[in-house]
Amino acid sequence: MVRGVDLGDVVCFKGIPYAEAPFGENRMRPPVAHSRWDGVRDCLDYGPTVPKGPYAPPFDKILPEPSIPGEECLNLNVWTPRLDAKGLPVLVWIHGGSFLNGSGAVSSYDGSNFARDGVICVTINYRLGADGFLFLDDGISNLGILDQLEALSWVQDNISAFGGDPAKVTIAGESAGAMSVGTLLSLDAAKGLFRGAILESGAAHHYLSAGTAKKVAGYLAEALGIEPIRDQFRAVEVDRLVEATSVLASEPQAKPDPAKWGEVTLNLMIFEPTVDGKVLKAPPIDSIREGTGGDVSVLIGTNREEFNFFTVPTGLYDSINSAVVSFAAMAFGLDAEKLAVYQRLLSEDLQGEVFSQIAGDWFFRIPAIRLAEARQGAKAGTYLYEFRWRSPMFEGRLGSCHAIELPFVFDTLGVTSEAIDRAFVEGPQELAEEMHSAWVAFVKTLDPGWDSYSPEHRAVRIFGDESRVEVDPRGETREVWKGVR
Repeated sequence: MVRGVDLGDVVCFKGIPYAEAPFGENRMRPPVAHSRWDGVRDCLDYGPTVPKGPYAPPFDKILPEPSIPGEECLNLNVWTPRLDAKGLPVLVWIHGGSFLNGSGAVSSYDGSNFARDGVICVTINYRLGADGFLFLDDGISNLGILDQLEALSWVQDNISAFGGDPAKVTIAGESAGAMSVGTLLSLDAAKGLFRGAILESGAAHHYLSAGTAKKVAGYLAEALGIEPIRDQFRAVEVDRLVEATSVLASEPQAKPDPAKWGEVTLNLMIFEPTVDGKVLKAPPIDSIREGTGGDVSVLIGTNREEFNFFTVPTGLYDSINSAVVSFAAMAFGLDAEKLAVYQRLLSEDLQGEVFSQIAGDWFFRIPAIRLAEARQGAKAGTYLYEFRWRSPMFEGRLGSCHAIELPFVFDTLGVTSEAIDRAFVEGPQELAEEMHSAWVAFVKTLDPGWDSYSPEHRAVRIFGDESRVEVDPRGETREVWKGVR
């Protein structure tokens, strides 16, 4: 049994362990379901977070990154409207953070308002970095994904005790969390664990080949002065491994080298789900195209100016010129004719904007569209959205950047003093209520309230100062990527 906190309108239980502590004999091994305990366990505060470093500057000043010590870090949090409830739908949130950062304890993910509106909300931790995604070709891999599957199994076994219906689970995530959702959607092992999936700024294109992932493990082993063998990695002190991982993670951006880094050169993440032939048998988008997950309803979308998040705070936005844009476009697979489409539609005086739009489309928007297109034979519906409200931060240039939709989705505008809240301080509460209500409707009914997406009717719900449904927004740049991405 667990003891939670009565918040008035909702009841919250924090730090419930779903798997045994991933240290000692369990370190870098598949998760082990947590054993039962005697008596009543206090679950009043967020539990330990998994080993991870801080975000790299300047994002360490922008993004909240709770770090809570302790070994039982594979834990989750539950918000429910009341303990006597029965049969309520469930939202399970998988955090982002480039598979290196994040936790279920981030303030923007407070699930109180989902519970207020009749949806049980669960946020989870899963292993990150080398502990979660190291690939050594030794039969053990994708531990972070296995953690997510273990958490979803816990939900199936236990959520009814909190008033939830295990047959009405929707998984959701943003950025690396959405990429995780795309991965889970493609797995036969996940069948029956959820009926809905929400992907915010991430889809099913981000993964590493086994060859590249093994190279990354080799580079990390070299930095640590060890052989790329699991027992030697397990013997490395946790903080030392985290520090070495953080240093290595910065190298592909500082010194991009396709011969050394392979797809990491463009993906910019040294750890991602790996196509290992065991947990992940094929690239997620390929499995989805072949019909896996076709019985799961999907809500997917992106933000209008995703990549401004990565270029504006760093100052890169202002330093980009046409030569940089041409080089980047070529790296992403766009020839001069295709690049000219972006140059014509956007301001030639703002090459930073051109770069951000091309990079944002390659990383986020086009993969979202491709996932929707891949599901055209699916039994369940597929719905697209685009978020367009623009933050006033950085003299308005931050715009509708990556991650900015989160407090609108959770209806948590201004609820904390975290630095990230400054980006949303002027966010309209009406828009938060509108977007949050659509997510609630999807979790409850698998229909967010607009037409499903198809190549014949590319309906996209716009969330912004003037919310509406548009058909094939920015279709001209969508066409540019045919045969490329």
